[in-house]
Amino acid sequence: MKFINRKEELRLLEKEYARNRFSFVVIYGRRRVGKTRLIQEFMRDKQGLYFLADTQTEKLNMMRLQSRAAQWLEDSFLRKAEFQDWYDLLAYIVQVGTRKSEKFVLAIDEFQYLVQVNPAIVTVLQRFIDEVMQNTRCMLILCGSIISLMYKNTLAYSSPLYGRRTAQLKLMPLDYENFCAFYPRLNDIHRIQLYALLSGIPKYIELFENDPDIFTAIRQNFLDQGSFYYQEPRFLLGEEVSENKTYFSILQVIAQGEHQLGKIASRIGLENRNITSFLNKLRDMEIVVRQVPVFEKNPEKSKKGLYFIKDHFLRFWFSYIFTYSNELEMGHIDYVLTRIRESFAEFCAPVFEQICLEKINKHSRFPVLKIGKHWERQMEIDVVAIGEEDILFGECKWSNKKVGVRVYSGLQEEVSKLNPACYSGKNVHLALFAKSGFTDEMLKLAKKEGIYLYSFV
Repeated sequence: MKFINRKEELRLLEKEYARNRFSFVVIYGRRRVGKTRLIQEFMRDKQGLYFLADTQTEKLNMMRLQSRAAQWLEDSFLRKAEFQDWYDLLAYIVQVGTRKSEKFVLAIDEFQYLVQVNPAIVTVLQRFIDEVMQNTRCMLILCGSIISLMYKNTLAYSSPLYGRRTAQLKLMPLDYENFCAFYPRLNDIHRIQLYALLSGIPKYIELFENDPDIFTAIRQNFLDQGSFYYQEPRFLLGEEVSENKTYFSILQVIAQGEHQLGKIASRIGLENRNITSFLNKLRDMEIVVRQVPVFEKNPEKSKKGLYFIKDHFLRFWFSYIFTYSNELEMGHIDYVLTRIRESFAEFCAPVFEQICLEKINKHSRFPVLKIGKHWERQMEIDVVAIGEEDILFGECKWSNKKVGVRVYSGLQEEVSKLNPACYSGKNVHLALFAKSGFTDEMLKLAKKEGIYLYSFV
């Protein structure tokens, strides 16, 4: 699969590599997001050793690293030597590696597995950095997929490695604009539908068997019990959390449309105070996001916060695969596919809104300082982009009908319900985003009044 984007991430790694001293980078992020591929691309033209840890015993991991290092360094002593601990093994590898190259890169991937087997390895690494690597021009990369463990053992104040990193990189899924580079020949409608399924995760894109008909593609990739996607969330969440039933119940309830803390708790039979820790864990894992109205002055303390599944792939899976698991296990695939057909447009609508927010954030005609949605009891505005001197309000329509003046009038009405203090002293711009384009009347009005129109046809 071709390597797309990650320009900023590569720029950061190259900057660290160019340091005329020791550098230590922590890379972390959810599974399948492309961390390993990023490291491989970075190391393509460099002298360095890449090691992928696994769930084997500490001794076997050491033996694997020793064997790989001996082969790469062409070191006969290393092939036969016996090392009792990580410190001596790593020290020898760095000693020989720095003779081979002035800037030697040592990358340890899936570092969390080594920690799970022996938590003391973090302290060993601290001593190794302080006593050996600190005095070299080497570059150390620790990479891991279990976000909570990586943060706790490399970035948190309580970690022995705290303060020793020179950079950290949290790798995120690709945004829609970069996702499109994988499908240059498809139209935007099909690409948005695919993005709603795959969520910008490179591994999911790589394995997906596309079809001109989105529902045929869904049937082939998601509804077959033997497919990669059918069980993926169970593996993905199984490594991060222990109480799977509670987490799965929370995600299913959110996927079904409950977004308020109290209502989520009520649906699964927990008190509000008892569900908060589960939601915070899901937020830390980048699976759930808490959204507040964009004009809220104290977002963390706001009582208007709503919880949404951030990952489109997981939202689709919990909306359909998990919800209809009994039917799928019984082989009623056509029944489930019919349910998906009936509500897929509704499922894609929030994804379309996010894409519109991304578009304005990246390509606004004025510098955007803050962006999001805003809602109150009797009103909702899909897009609000706030600048120093300008503010934009937008409405998104994922509909097969062309957007007309009526939708524009509705946006004006929603804006009129806002407290004027929200936009006082700013230049107000209005925008419409349409899946299927605009009516002639709307096009004429937009030209006359300077309304921003964004079409995806």
